[in-house]
This record gives sequence, structure tokens and C-alpha cells, in this order.
Amino acid sequence: MNYYVEITLLPNFDINLFSLWSKAFQQIHLGLVEMQDEQKRVPIGISFPEYKIGEKFGVLGSKCRMFADDEATLTRFNAPNSLKLLSDYVHCTGIRPVPVKLLGQAVYRRRQPKTNPERLARRYAKRHDLDFETALNTTVQVRPEGGDACYPTAFRYCEMPRQSVALPFIRLKSLSTEQPFCLWIEKSSVAEPVAGGFSCYGLSARSTVPEF
Repeated sequence: MNYYVEITLLPNFDINLFSLWSKAFQQIHLGLVEMQDEQKRVPIGISFPEYKIGEKFGVLGSKCRMFADDEATLTRFNAPNSLKLLSDYVHCTGIRPVPVKLLGQAVYRRRQPKTNPERLARRYAKRHDLDFETALNTTVQVRPEGGDACYPTAFRYCEMPRQSVALPFIRLKSLSTEQPFCLWIEKSSVAEPVAGGFSCYGLSARSTVPEF
């Protein structure tokens, strides 16, 4: 990845950083969707240079960088235009070359916790042809009456305890169903760069972006 654009979020008393990430990244996602190829891959990867992870929670910080192999790709994406509705709260740099001296390479991937109640409810709704709210609040039978008393007879997804996940996330809305969901983001450092495409969130399970 040879070129990048850095985006800085500028929260104020009107909107906090968490809400601003939701609005800004939704627009970034829409722009990346337009750049998908036939395999639904995009040529732009995203990093979060202020990313930090602790025992109980993680933070993305207030910046992200969008990387591409050439200037033309970033010009075509046109970050200022994608974020024009948030121009009072977002600052975009021009296209810059990636520095020669780097701290290393990193992979930013999407994580999907399996015990997230909303995600499980959406899967249940799809399998049983239900709307999301019905699936979230319906009673699901898990064993026949008279079965092993050590296990509950039924449960509701809305009453499930939430899994504690330390990874930072951005709350988004699905383009297809308009249902809200959390985009959990995991970072890992790697020794060597790995080329490849990215998802329409600018994330990948193996493709790297430079760190500096």
C-alpha cells in the first residue's frame, strides 16, 4: 500500500465520538460498496492509528487512514465527498505517500461474537421467516417438556446475557435490512506485508496495512 488519506473526527457538544464514528463510517462503507469488484472485494484498506485494547474495553481513537496501492484509487473514492454531510465534524487530508520508515504491518479484521443476542436473533429470524423484533422477543423452545431439568425449557434472545467483548466497535445499520449491528474490529500485528483485497468495511482477515 503506497498512498493514504487520514481522516480525523472532530466531536463537540453536538455529537460525541461514538456517535460520530457511526455516522462517518456508515458513509465510508457506502463509498466502499460502490468500489466492489465481482468478488465483492475493494482495493482500499483501513487502519486506526490510535487503536488501543485493554482488559475490559478497547478504543478506536479519533482517526482512521485509508490506504491504496495508487493515488487514482483514493481519488476515485473521494473521501471529502463521501463525508461532505459531516464536513463540520470531519477533517480529511489530501492524498499522501506512505512513509518509507514504518513501525510495521497490521491486519484489521472484523470479529463477530457468536453470543451477541441481536446477531443470533437475526439468524433465527432469517431461518424462520420472521421480522427481527419478533425473533428477538419470541420464546424459543430448546428441549421438550420433561427433559433434563438442568437445562431451561425455553429462552428469549432479548433476555440473553451479553458477552463481554473488549474489542472496540462501531454501531452501524445494515444496508439490506436496515437493522442496527455492531462492527467489532480486531487488530493484530504481523511481520511482513500481505497483499490482497478488503471487504466493503475496509477490513480483511489477512491483507495488511502499514503502521506508522
